[in-house]
Amino acid sequence: MVDLRNYIVVTTAYWGFTLTDGALRMLVLLHFHTLGYTPLELALLFLLYEFFGVVTNLLAGWIGSRFGLKLTLYCGLGLQVFALSMLSMLDPAWEKVLAVAFVVAAQGLSGIAKDLTKMSSKSAIKLVVPDDAHSALFKWVALLTGSKNALKGVGFFMGAALLEGLGFVHALWAMAAGLMIILAASVALLPSNMGKAKAKVKFTKILSKTRAINLLSAARFFLFGARDVWFVVGVPIFLHEIIGWGFMQVGTFMACWVIGYGGVQALAPKVIRRSVDGRSSETRAAQWWAFVLAALPIAIAALVEINVAPATVVVIGLALFGVVFAINSSVHSYLILSFSDSDKVALNVGFYYMANAGGRLVGCLLSGLSYQLWGLTGCLATASAMVLAAGVITIVLAGEQQGEAAAKA
Repeated sequence: MVDLRNYIVVTTAYWGFTLTDGALRMLVLLHFHTLGYTPLELALLFLLYEFFGVVTNLLAGWIGSRFGLKLTLYCGLGLQVFALSMLSMLDPAWEKVLAVAFVVAAQGLSGIAKDLTKMSSKSAIKLVVPDDAHSALFKWVALLTGSKNALKGVGFFMGAALLEGLGFVHALWAMAAGLMIILAASVALLPSNMGKAKAKVKFTKILSKTRAINLLSAARFFLFGARDVWFVVGVPIFLHEIIGWGFMQVGTFMACWVIGYGGVQALAPKVIRRSVDGRSSETRAAQWWAFVLAALPIAIAALVEINVAPATVVVIGLALFGVVFAINSSVHSYLILSFSDSDKVALNVGFYYMANAGGRLVGCLLSGLSYQLWGLTGCLATASAMVLAAGVITIVLAGEQQGEAAAKA
């Protein structure tokens, strides 16, 4: 039976963090845009936020296994409170170089906080669902992941509203206070040994030794790199500069995309055929959906190149991309927990989301490079190539799972 009490506590903590994470991104972007920062300077403000995701996920998995997921969850929430409070101390009179360095440092801490909280929350789901309840695990993982992404989109709107209603500093204080309440509730309600391995985990175990985990992580790297290739720079600039949308139109589209993406993720278990072992059919599904996903950016790019209603094609095309991507992402998020033993779940999830963060970092860099060299078509072609790579890796994984299932039979 699912431990609903701990699931609700973990999910509420993750929701609270996610709202502040989305709101903070919008707060920083809008506030510093009004101060006259260029797009490149704005991008630099988030550099450490993305980079620390790679390092944090790798180390957090080991820390969670060694000392318990409760510690990593608390550290993530507490660090976000500190980062929000730190940003509120920014002095408008500072030179731009000093201000940028200060904000980059605070955003770096927020990036560490995000991945500590994410790794802790997603690993904890494995611990509140019985080991043999594969369908229940998929459902609860999809609900957590989907609701998180939907709330991040809501956070974009919340950040803009707080900035307009309270101003930059008071908005940061309000978010820090709300997250502090959630942290206090989590401390009071969660079990102290949650996620702690029975035997001490050596630091040398930080890298996965399981082939299935390695293959799944490699596929995740390319999958999320493919999303950020167009999501970070390409599409927002295209919609603003080429199509002529205003900032609010672009921001609303991106927020709605994230909210819709989260909603589809939560519903993914209803469209995926389940297997008795909880792996074989699901792995084949990840493979099939990856190839469907790879076709969409190429189709969008081709229609944009021949000038077939570019704005309509991009909006509808990326909405379809979001649906297929959400299903694929949801299956992947389930599989990493299915392939993990409860005793090693934090290590495996940490390693897996390190690959996720690495893909996002590479995707972010390729987004700017591809758009600068080849425009939106280049971004979409690069995204398609990366999804194809994820699909090929998943073919290998699915083949090995079929072989194992046949051997057991």
